[in-house]
Amino acid sequence: MSYKNFTLETDGDGIAVITWDMPEKSLNVIDLTVMDELDAIIDQVAQDDTVTGAVIHSGKSAFSGGADLTMMEGLLKDFHVKRGADPEGAAKMLYEGSRRLTLIYRKLETCGKPFVAAIAGTCMGGGTELALACHARVADEGLKMGLPEVKVGLFPGAGGTQRVMRMTDGQQGMQFLLQGRTLRAPQALQMKLVNEVTGTRKLVGAAKKLLKSGVDPVKDWDKKGYKLPNGKIYSPAGFQFWPAANAIYRRETYDNYPGARYLLSAVVEGLQLPMDLALQVESRYFAKVLQTPEAANMIRSLFVSMQELNKLARRPVDQRPNKIKKVGILGAGFMGAGIAYVSANAGIDVVLIDRDQEAADKGKAHSDELMSKAIKRGRAIEDQKNKLLARITPTTDYEALADCDLVIEAVFEDREIKRTVTQAAEAVMKSRAIFASNTSTLPITSLAQASKRPKNFVGIHFFSPVDKMMLVEVILGKRTSDRALAMALDYIKAIKKTPIVVNDSRGFYTSRVVMTYIREGLMMLGDGVPAAMIENAGKMAGMPVGPLSLGDEVALDLAWKIVSATRKDLGVKYVEGPLDNILEDMVVKRERFGRKNGKGFYDYKGKDKKLWPGLTDVTGQPKPADSFNIEELKQRLLVMQALETARIFEEQCLTDVREADVGSILGFGFAPYTGGTLSYIDMMGTPAFVDICKKFTRKWGPRFKPNKLLRDMAKANETFYGKFPPKAGDTAKEAA
Repeated sequence: MSYKNFTLETDGDGIAVITWDMPEKSLNVIDLTVMDELDAIIDQVAQDDTVTGAVIHSGKSAFSGGADLTMMEGLLKDFHVKRGADPEGAAKMLYEGSRRLTLIYRKLETCGKPFVAAIAGTCMGGGTELALACHARVADEGLKMGLPEVKVGLFPGAGGTQRVMRMTDGQQGMQFLLQGRTLRAPQALQMKLVNEVTGTRKLVGAAKKLLKSGVDPVKDWDKKGYKLPNGKIYSPAGFQFWPAANAIYRRETYDNYPGARYLLSAVVEGLQLPMDLALQVESRYFAKVLQTPEAANMIRSLFVSMQELNKLARRPVDQRPNKIKKVGILGAGFMGAGIAYVSANAGIDVVLIDRDQEAADKGKAHSDELMSKAIKRGRAIEDQKNKLLARITPTTDYEALADCDLVIEAVFEDREIKRTVTQAAEAVMKSRAIFASNTSTLPITSLAQASKRPKNFVGIHFFSPVDKMMLVEVILGKRTSDRALAMALDYIKAIKKTPIVVNDSRGFYTSRVVMTYIREGLMMLGDGVPAAMIENAGKMAGMPVGPLSLGDEVALDLAWKIVSATRKDLGVKYVEGPLDNILEDMVVKRERFGRKNGKGFYDYKGKDKKLWPGLTDVTGQPKPADSFNIEELKQRLLVMQALETARIFEEQCLTDVREADVGSILGFGFAPYTGGTLSYIDMMGTPAFVDICKKFTRKWGPRFKPNKLLRDMAKANETFYGKFPPKAGDTAKEAA
């Protein structure tokens, strides 16, 4: 029997070697065809008396990227279409469709023949659950094993919750599941999730050897008298562990994520049942999670939309691909040094320029430090470090930019400095090279006035720290060409980051919105809300840190410079408020700049921080905490960011709903469970959102006044994804 995605060959010892190698795919994923074929292969192995056992491995460098979530999105769409006419039938269809993989894996586990998974490289999601369903696992040293479903609003729904907690230590197992951690080979071995680690070329041989030595085709939990390795749920040990697990879950998620909530329920209830019933419980909770708006939004934004953006959905189709061999970076400070590192790490040669050699060398030393840490953690070797550092040339000589394909300016947010370095670089750059500014707030069109080639001028806004933040914001000036945009997007793809494309305005998208979050925190201080309550409200709403803490990270002196520049540009139109007074007092009078100088809204000692006791000297004594509604504070912080996004969308600085949502989550950590700023509005409904804005306008001021686009959409009960659906093959030129 022949298969599209697999081959099956049986050797002289009766061992069936199943090779998973999907055609025209760089990574094996689980789709409907894979499920059909795997189901048939299990039957073939089980029914063939000449087969004594099976090895399943990948024909690619990685084992599997997991399930294709577009398949799950399609299942959800079918459910919503059918639910109106037949709610019970729709729920049954969703349950049966979403548990099919569970039944296939259970068939493999109980077929009577031993299966060994030979795992090379990346093994994620449904691929990990396939490996866990096998009777033994051999992995290579490059293993990256994970169950990251919780990060896209789901949980491992093909047996992952039940098998992990029957195979490993309870605490480690729950952290692995709830945090969606990625395990390296030593961790997976220590947790007993793999049986053996060997070299990549030896994987299949090691798996065969394991089968020949005897692999039990019956799992321990399918044998009579099985006892859970971590004890019963209702036992003295259980009463110590599970209440603590629930407390940690709530501390980490504030109960915002149905996927994590039902994961915990599936584990606790499933561990009290035999495996078949436990899997049924898991499947029911999985189908329940699928029906939540949080799961639908997170799948759409963090999987479907992010994949489309990573494939350069906004790249002009008529532009030829760019092979970027060398980039120049102007400014070797923290941002410039970070850009140099990610570029060199992608195999691109880098010219790193600063005003003196010492500063340029210090910028290169940042890459040395990052690689040394990676080596210490076992994620790199000395040879990789040496090759990366050899790609970076620190210098003061602008002539070194002569053969660069792309030059990125990463100097201070000062127009005069930017003008000087732009002109110095353009004097030596080749004619077709592209110049990019890493400005976070200054309009690209105005910065391009210093350029003799404004068509070759584009904004490429990185986020700090560059090596960790996955988003890059591309800004189009009024004269930016499609060729410049294509170069920027090709470069971002080369360094393996996610791009969004926006049109020119002050603060663009991300900086403008994140400042409203910080500003709302300062406005709350002015309203008399206790500082600790403001910070807790931010985290409870789903933000990674509170607005005051984020203000310190961004740097209060930078925020003050932005406010001052905005005030200067707007002149008499600028309206002062508590934001100006607090920032001026903190920065100008008290020199509290944030984390960078160890003092801001917090006092810093190394990695430790605590709220500055003298903050009341700036803001006055706060009102009692019980005079404020915590739910309203949470809403203020999220609504303000979503409202500003809607304004930016109306102004056509943002033109793609995908970029609004993905950019808000990756760029400034907007509550991921919502799916992003515009999905947050859609989830609530525009009429309800506008009503909240109107209520807040009456209570807290005109900054909450809903814009015309929102008011019109509310009258028609329209959603952003309904009114502005992303078009396949959209180009930035059309959007602009």
